[in-house]
Amino acid sequence: MSLLHTTQEVHWGQAALHTRGSWCPARSTSSGLAAPPGAPHPISPALGLDPDPTGTSPSTTPPAHLLHVYLVVTPLGLAGNVLGLWHLHAGPRGPLSPLVGHLGLADLLYVCTLPFLISYYLRDRIWAFGQGWCRLTRGLFHLNLYASIGFLTCISVHRYLGIVHPLRARGRCQAAMSPGRLSAAVWLWVIMQVGPDFAFSKMNPTGTQCHDTTGNESLGAYVPYTAAITVTGFVIPFLIIIGCYCHVVVVLCRSDTVEPSLRRSSIRLVVLVMVLFSVCFLPYHIFRNLNLLSRAWQQRGFCTQAMRDIYVYYQVTRGLASFNSALNPLLYVMTSKDCMSPKPDLYQPAAAHTARPHRSTEETAAITQG
Repeated sequence: MSLLHTTQEVHWGQAALHTRGSWCPARSTSSGLAAPPGAPHPISPALGLDPDPTGTSPSTTPPAHLLHVYLVVTPLGLAGNVLGLWHLHAGPRGPLSPLVGHLGLADLLYVCTLPFLISYYLRDRIWAFGQGWCRLTRGLFHLNLYASIGFLTCISVHRYLGIVHPLRARGRCQAAMSPGRLSAAVWLWVIMQVGPDFAFSKMNPTGTQCHDTTGNESLGAYVPYTAAITVTGFVIPFLIIIGCYCHVVVVLCRSDTVEPSLRRSSIRLVVLVMVLFSVCFLPYHIFRNLNLLSRAWQQRGFCTQAMRDIYVYYQVTRGLASFNSALNPLLYVMTSKDCMSPKPDLYQPAAAHTARPHRSTEETAAITQG
């Protein structure tokens, strides 16, 4: 009788894993194996989250918090980026204008896909726009994500050179760091990183759902790909930004030629960029990789409460990452001072600056604003 009971439990566990992908049942049998199908789901529908972390089983509960995030991000991101790009086009152009403009273009590309995701969640996760558009919609999210990181990194390096090495770096970097070349290099690098993501299927076997990662059948290749793009697209740029801004803060605090009010405003700008970067990108990458790893572990038979919690946190960080497109227009306002300040252009010939090795107070103040 005990052998029959154990055999039945194993069958229940295998059936639950087969029908629900990496879904972990909420309760276990006395032997610790998965409960039979029909057991309560570990993720409460009251949370408004997708109860299927793999996206391989039907769901009637759309992730409500993502729907609300998209409803907020769409008008804010559209209005903010359109106005920002118009200001860059109509107003005076500075050395940061091309970089900020391409940042706004990346945000607009992503914001234009949000109405399709809003429709998807309003229809209880029924995708009606085909497999190709599903891959494009999900791919543009990652394109915007890593393009934003790339252009923010370039802007940070520009500020670092303008504040820490205002004279010495000009002659060496004026050709290699022209805005056009930097923008082209960022787009090429981002496309090389995000391109493989389009090769992974984003829809369930029935073709009715559009997922942000991929199905269990491709998980073995998707996990190392995600880890690699996390390192090249996020970790390395983040370390560069931290190094640049830490050095900038040290220089501003030690400099006697910078007015106290200007020093405070520059440090606040550095802190704001770091906070935006950390809130939008850092949690997402952490829990995206943890969620994929937990799915792989669940396929091997492991199922814990921590894995269920990871999925819940991952859904929250997806919303935080989407807010990047609505918050980036704040950078337009702050970097627009570069376009209106009378400081010399970083990309002008170095000979034009070597004749004036000593700056006035106004020039020093303008540089620290950039």
